[in-house]
Amino acid sequence: MKIAVLGAGAWGTGLAVALAQHHAVSLWTRDPGHFRDMTVARSNQRYLPGIAFPPQLMLQEQVHEALQACDFAVLGASMAGLRPSLRLVAAAARPLPVIWLCKGLEAGTARLPPEVAAEELPAGAPRGMLSGPSFAQEVARGVPAAVTLAADDAAFATRMARELRTQRLRIYSSSDLTGVEVGGAAKNVIAIAAGISDGLGFGESARAALVTRGLAEITRLGLKLGGRLETFMGLAGVGDLILTCTGNLSRNRQVGLRMAGGKPLEQVLGELGHVAEGVHSAREVQRLAETSGVEMPITEAVCRMLYEALHPAQAVELLLSREPRHEHPL
Repeated sequence: MKIAVLGAGAWGTGLAVALAQHHAVSLWTRDPGHFRDMTVARSNQRYLPGIAFPPQLMLQEQVHEALQACDFAVLGASMAGLRPSLRLVAAAARPLPVIWLCKGLEAGTARLPPEVAAEELPAGAPRGMLSGPSFAQEVARGVPAAVTLAADDAAFATRMARELRTQRLRIYSSSDLTGVEVGGAAKNVIAIAAGISDGLGFGESARAALVTRGLAEITRLGLKLGGRLETFMGLAGVGDLILTCTGNLSRNRQVGLRMAGGKPLEQVLGELGHVAEGVHSAREVQRLAETSGVEMPITEAVCRMLYEALHPAQAVELLLSREPRHEHPL
């Protein structure tokens, strides 16, 4: 297949490298300077250092050239760049199937990616999302991983999962696009809380409690919005949550770790050098929970730390001081 990857961040680049072993892949970035740097180095030192591009991976300077020759497009942009990327695809000379990689909610609208895509793409255009427990660096290096490709069109999800899988990247299909999207967006917020807990030295027991109750929050919201329970028990739910809350490559966990050390959010984000979607999605997840009538105390505490200068230790105390109740998984 001929694939155009729009967006040369870490995940877009990592997937492009992995897919180029089996497909004709073109990688495009909107930054001309970044394109020149990658062309010279044959690697993406800005976002995925140490990973050499395979000879068959092509770099494209013009987005229309990348889209003109492809069978479908993969959007590697962050949530902030999703809508502009969708508009580029919509402006292509012919309708193209689209798969996006970002996980979150659009700032200011609290819209999930499928809602954004519905506003920007022609009706009926095949579209879906790739999600699950995976780090870009590991996928690019060929470390075994398993992810989920979700689409409202079950046949499209099944076909694309079969076409894109590699020997080291196993792809499952799902028709629960809403559930996969909610899991991907909300788990980043819980990962910030897990990083704060680890940074304060609370230990693995506290982290396990946060992950477990975080999964309950995510599932409550997802079911309310129409997702299916089995999705949250699978790769795009508990699998992605565990990795993001425990892996050292997790940007959102790193945000929590550094905030627990007393660094202000602006400094943390400057040091990180990458987008941490949980920071931008936390307020939107909370807003969506409030309008849906769903209780999400961990998410609320993270929002207060990010936007109301609540000290991490105080946030933990607030969570621990909540009234005891009978445990229910949801």
